[in-house]
Amino acid sequence: MDILIKWNSVHRMIGTSDPTWIAEELFLDSLLFLHVVPDTAESLVDIGSGAGLPGIPIKIVKPNLRMLLVESRQRRASFLSAIVRELGLTGIQVLSERVLTVPASWRGAFDGAVARCAGSSDSTMRLGAEFVRRGGTVVLSGPPTPRKAEIGRRIVVRVGADGPRSPRSFLVHEV
Repeated sequence: MDILIKWNSVHRMIGTSDPTWIAEELFLDSLLFLHVVPDTAESLVDIGSGAGLPGIPIKIVKPNLRMLLVESRQRRASFLSAIVRELGLTGIQVLSERVLTVPASWRGAFDGAVARCAGSSDSTMRLGAEFVRRGGTVVLSGPPTPRKAEIGRRIVVRVGADGPRSPRSFLVHEV
């Protein structure tokens, strides 16, 4: 529950201070990515990480995963660094850069890229693919009904159909 309190302190970033909503709609929603990211992935980059979603919840449940959180806004990047430090997470870095200006050493260095609400799916998919090595996967949380043009060579995966919540759509592209 401590982590919920820390996220609660920056409720402007996520839109609410209700711990139940944060847990169900942000943390659990972030973990749905694990249904789509290949189990073999050993490293992920979270593009436009914002409040650390989905990257930090994924890192918490998969501690051996190497993770890079990319966030262009310094205030949010500082928040992410504080959360990583307070939680004692290892194997995770925060990079305060625009995705377009990330150093070349990070390009092609990851098994997968994830993004949640990080801009248009087409541009985010292209940017994510730059971080992923051949054979890797880019996973974006997708709109409920993606347009045919958005799908292209991508797969739309719907997760979480049982229970009161509606299913979550993901756009998946294998590089």
